[in-house]
Amino acid sequence: MRIAQISPLFEAVPPKLYGGTERVVYSLTEELVAMGHDVTLFASGDSVTSATLAPMRDRALRLDPSVKDWVATYYRMVELIYRRKDEFDVLHFHIDYFPLQLFSRQNVPYLTTIHGRLDLPEFVETYGTFAKSPFVSISNSQRRPIPNLNWVRTVLHGMPANLLTPQPVKQEYAAFLGRISPEKGVDRAIHIAGKAGMKLKIAAKVDNADKEYYDSKIAPLIRGNPDVEFIGEINDAQKPAFLSGAHALIFPIDWPEPFGLVMIEAMACGTPVIAFNSGSVPEVMDDGVTGFIVNDVEQAVAAAGKIHTLDRTRVRATFDRRFTARRMAEDYVDVYEELAEKARHPARWLEAANA
Repeated sequence: MRIAQISPLFEAVPPKLYGGTERVVYSLTEELVAMGHDVTLFASGDSVTSATLAPMRDRALRLDPSVKDWVATYYRMVELIYRRKDEFDVLHFHIDYFPLQLFSRQNVPYLTTIHGRLDLPEFVETYGTFAKSPFVSISNSQRRPIPNLNWVRTVLHGMPANLLTPQPVKQEYAAFLGRISPEKGVDRAIHIAGKAGMKLKIAAKVDNADKEYYDSKIAPLIRGNPDVEFIGEINDAQKPAFLSGAHALIFPIDWPEPFGLVMIEAMACGTPVIAFNSGSVPEVMDDGVTGFIVNDVEQAVAAAGKIHTLDRTRVRATFDRRFTARRMAEDYVDVYEELAEKARHPARWLEAANA
């Protein structure tokens, strides 16, 4: 198939450091190419891909402080893709609601994977305006705020099987990986590790929007604490050793997480996860196999005390069964083919829907 993948422009594909959506787009794009599809990736020009790169700007927005209105770059990108739409069998968007107004008025099959939260009133109104557009969710729980959209499938994220692998290192600490923000719960991770008698290593990004929160709430918990080490952002090359060296990844979220890519990154390294029961966690985690699902700090501390009972080989095997990029790509190809078939034979599908 001739497939267009349309990535956000905030990070390169793949991202140099932190970047969830762009990381998923990279994994999907590379796997589709490996499967023999003709893929064009619309992304920033500093992206690296086996597909045909269609650069929408020279470099990622995060690295370009000259950009004052990032929305303008998206409006331009959507228009440029619209002018090329007939070159493709399907267009796969990963840029939220930006393509909906234009692409709902044309005939080339398209879909939008929603990667973020939907529990804000403005999202309910905006997506609801385009309720007949085809959407893919990244977990079933993500759909709850807007259940009546045209959800064509839930496709759980995947990663290249050999990107992150277990390393032969000693487990000496608990790990926190991701981004510093109130909903991610790094303060709870510090308390959990402390009560469990574990050292904690924090590998996380601090956005400008969260710097005041980090300075006022998190830095005081780290400063002068010999059992907590703040590493900062790390890249994919650093993750295998970081995660493999952890007794567990602590994932104490306080929001309806749509997926939580760090959970499967840990699983890929054979590292179990202690995760709060919110959002997608029950769909991603196999409780008692890949880690423990808990409801509060006390349960998390208890889980840390028995984390050694889990088989790390089984954790990795679960990743191989459920969360590879090949499985994700095959799921999406099923969606692409279904949408293409509907476009070729709309009357047949309408008749089946009304039967």
